[in-house]
This record gives sequence, C-alpha cells and structure tokens, in this order.
Amino acid sequence: MIVVAGEALIDLAPRDGLLLPLAGGSPYNVAVGLGRLGRDTLYLGGLSTDAFGQLMAERLDADGVDLSLAPRFEGPSTLAVVHLDDEGRATYGFYLDGTAAASVDDAHLPALPSGAALHVSLGAIGFAHEPTGRALAALLRREAGARLTSLDPNVRPLVFEQAGGVAPYAGMVDEVVAGLDLVKVSDEDLEQLHPELDGWHAVARRWADTGPALIVVTRGPDGAVALTADGREVPVPGERVEVVDTVGAGDAFTSGLLDWLDREGIADRAALAALDDVALRSALVHARRVAAITCTRAGSDPPRADEVEG
Repeated sequence: MIVVAGEALIDLAPRDGLLLPLAGGSPYNVAVGLGRLGRDTLYLGGLSTDAFGQLMAERLDADGVDLSLAPRFEGPSTLAVVHLDDEGRATYGFYLDGTAAASVDDAHLPALPSGAALHVSLGAIGFAHEPTGRALAALLRREAGARLTSLDPNVRPLVFEQAGGVAPYAGMVDEVVAGLDLVKVSDEDLEQLHPELDGWHAVARRWADTGPALIVVTRGPDGAVALTADGREVPVPGERVEVVDTVGAGDAFTSGLLDWLDREGIADRAALAALDDVALRSALVHARRVAAITCTRAGSDPPRADEVEG
C-alpha cells in the first residue's frame, strides 16, 4: 500500500491551437500510475468541489485510487499552462494562490494506514510554500522511520521564488532528504538545486552519502542510475521509443519504481538497502519501461500493468 501526497491540478495543454484541460500534477500523476499498475494507492491532496475537482476525483476513483485521505475545498482547482518546445519537452506556468491544492495545512494531515509507504512529489508547491509545502515537509519528517518514505523534488522555477532564492530552497530540500529512505530525482533538478557543485552526479553522491539508502537519478534519453549509501552505482541506458511528448514521463518512472518496490515487499529502509545490483537494475528497467510507454502518448497517460508486461 502506498500513500501519495501533494498537488492535483489541471494542465492546460496545447492541442491544435487551443488549450485542452487535462488532469495532472506530479503527485496526482504518480497516484494514477500506481492505480493503473494495480497497487493499493491512497491520494493525499486537496481537491476542489468545482467541475475540474470533480473530474480529477472521478479519474482517480476510476483508476482504483482511494480518496479517503483527500480533503475537498470550495476554492478553485489549481491550473498549470503547459508549454512544449520543438522536442516535446514541457515547461509550466502556474495559477496557485487561493486554490484547492494550495489549501492543505497541518490540520489536513491524518494518521496514515499501518504498513503503507509514503511518497511525496513536489511541483508548483515546494517546501517553502505556506501552508502546503511546509505541511508536506512536516509529514515526511513525522513519518521518517515509521514507514518507507520517498520524495521527488520535481523542481520548478516557482519554488525558488517561494523560498527567496535557489540556495535557501536547496537547503530546505537537503534537510528533508537527509531523513528519507529513497529519493527519485532528475539530473536537471539536481543541477538546478546545486549549481555551485560539479554537476548532477556530485549532488546525487552527496545525498547518498548523507541520508537516504537509495538515490535514483533519471537522465531523460540517457536512462537512469541508482546510487546507494554504501557507494554502489547501478546504471541503465534509456529505452528508445518514438516520443510524442514527455509530459508525465518522470511521474510514470516514479510510479514504476514504487510499483516494483511494493510488489517485491520492500517496506522499510533495511529492505531497500539490502537490494543487490541485479535487483536494482530490475527496478530501474521496470520503471524505465513505464516511462517509455508514457512518452509514446500525448499528455500524462501512464500504462496499465498488462501493457507493461505484454
């Protein structure tokens, strides 16, 4: 069982000269992906009572995601305007203030089910955001040691504004990361957080040496690499597919990684740290496949279990 916490929003995505509303947000996408892969999943994040909020709730329910931890708010749904470059890579502009996703505070963080893993994905809401980002950081600190905890920092430029600059925000992330079991992060995010260090690998190695049992770095078409606290590094190359766009690809990778760990019964830090190189490679290949299939589709449309296994 996995609890996924963070924002749900509506992506306004370009289609034939228009903006098409699509349910999204990194944590929302991860929850949908896990539900489609057949994992017992609970979503913890604010949903609006408006039409977009109802759409997002219905999609989560249709994909088998439990909404019992998700508070509802009368404020509007959060919006993100998606911009795609010539290679299909996405950037985002956010409408966040006063919206449902940004209304969750400490009072909306319930006790979590016994034995459930906890995953937090960030995005428009970073750790500096009041109140929701601060609440998510507090949730991870609260649950550290009690269950398997994981994070995707999913850096957006907006989070640096929330913190007053790159360095203050990077310090917040570093502090939370030190208490976690698993971090999945892109090479670009690592370089944005610590431009003063010598590339993404230096940041990932420092994180692995000072906290989590496992750091998994995604590298777009160059694949992914797992770095362990005991100094091992396990890379896998990218999977070549015909890319439609990369919207939701990183979230799909996260879903695939958490899916593999849950199916293998990896429920705590000790079990995660005990994975050998063969197992780590298997986890990365599975996650890579889930992400690759998503890249062949428009928008965030992660695959179901039978599509990955077929």
